[in-house]
Amino acid sequence: MLLKGRGAGWSHALSLRARLYSLEFGSEPAGCAACPSMLAHLRSYLRQRRLHRDVPFQQRACLRWLQESKRALRWLQPGLVVKRWVLTSSVGLLLLSLGLAIWGNLQPIYAALSFIEWALAELTDVLPYRLMGPLLMLAGFALVFLGQSRTFRSITKALAPRQGHNLVDALVQQRRLNRGPCIVCIGGGTGLATLLSGLKRYSSNLTAIVTVADDGGSSGRLREELGTLPPGDIRNCLTALAKEEELLTRLFRYRFEAGEGLEGHSFGNLFLTAMGGVTGDLESAVQASSQVLAIQGEVVPVTNADVRLWADLKDGRRVEGESAIGHVDVPIRHIGCIPANPPALPRALDAIAAADLILLGPGSLYTSLLPNLLVPDLVESIARSRAARLYICNLMTQKGESDGLDVLGHVEAIEQQLKLMGCKPRLFNNVLAQQGIPSREVLLAYEREGASPVLCDAEALHRRGYGVEQASMHGPKQRDGKYLRHDPRALALAIMRFYRRQQRSSGRGDSAA
Repeated sequence: MLLKGRGAGWSHALSLRARLYSLEFGSEPAGCAACPSMLAHLRSYLRQRRLHRDVPFQQRACLRWLQESKRALRWLQPGLVVKRWVLTSSVGLLLLSLGLAIWGNLQPIYAALSFIEWALAELTDVLPYRLMGPLLMLAGFALVFLGQSRTFRSITKALAPRQGHNLVDALVQQRRLNRGPCIVCIGGGTGLATLLSGLKRYSSNLTAIVTVADDGGSSGRLREELGTLPPGDIRNCLTALAKEEELLTRLFRYRFEAGEGLEGHSFGNLFLTAMGGVTGDLESAVQASSQVLAIQGEVVPVTNADVRLWADLKDGRRVEGESAIGHVDVPIRHIGCIPANPPALPRALDAIAAADLILLGPGSLYTSLLPNLLVPDLVESIARSRAARLYICNLMTQKGESDGLDVLGHVEAIEQQLKLMGCKPRLFNNVLAQQGIPSREVLLAYEREGASPVLCDAEALHRRGYGVEQASMHGPKQRDGKYLRHDPRALALAIMRFYRRQQRSSGRGDSAA
């Protein structure tokens, strides 16, 4: 078996060598016509090989040395906080030398001066001082550069042995993210996870405040059987914010497809539930899991209360349960929860107080967004905040929750819910909506499911006092697809453009005041 495997490997290597040889001499190898992508990769490789072969060895060595020098000098660029500590170390070494000299009654200085005088006399006997001086300076510079570059290379290999990018680039990026705005994202479901995965490219100061009203699927089963808070939406946010260990992220998303009692469960849900049993509550479990996944930001449940949703329909009926609310066939008047007025977690309130930007959505209107606004402390904290606030509307309506609603209908539903709670009717003065209408193919696919585009009447919203932002948020890869989803990059870009405009306008307002 071993010989057979080795023979197969040699055969594959010889075949690849033959293909490279035939390509290098201008003929297309047999069998590659059905694999144009492989043929293109081989041709690209040969172009680089020819360019590399045409460059003399001395020039290649010089280019390699210049690349390493440039990489080493990047450690001195602004923002890495390296130069100040190198200077501090140098000053410390100088003070240490002076202290030793004074402690030795200046004898070390006399000895050092005598040695330097002897060394200079010996060296200038070999070569004139006009040549020896520059040579010694070059040698000293080379040794310092070699020592520092090798030191940083060792640090890079130790700290990032498997990273696909240079450690300097990682440090620069992390410092840029640390300086990003403090953004609070409120919601639930896949919409919130999509939002977080896009925003983590602009800031590491992210806080996701997640609803805990889910009672369907794996989360619902765990909630019913173990009495724990639903972990599903929290798991999605944790994996969206994870910045390392791709295998752990895939593990958290893994869903069992068989097994009595395990089928349908997500490993991440089971892990969070078990961690909650160990730490005592879901909030502590989320903090511990955040460290395991090395997430960029933090995820906070909106409350620790065991919340059950109910909805009053326009035909007078009351429906209980989050999963049931999402399948009603009558328009919803408003929603509530049991127990009423659940308390907010202090970490959620602290995040809102320190926020530069507060986002609501995207997500299901009555089962992912409004349940968070059933927490009075959270609503009051948002009302007090001076941060920019933005409501992100869905791309398409959702059957059973937002049938026939346009953007104005969505914001009116939010206003009506807050008004019934006796709260400030308008928490979010700005709206981000989709620009343009999807293709006919996408519309037909959604029409069969009872959904339609969420249209934006910008003039009507302006008359109501709303600021309107419109952008293409589904991304270039989804424009011809069967279904329409928010693209993380396009969504985050539209949000950051809004935030920067708000910063510029507030700056002009402060200067005018």
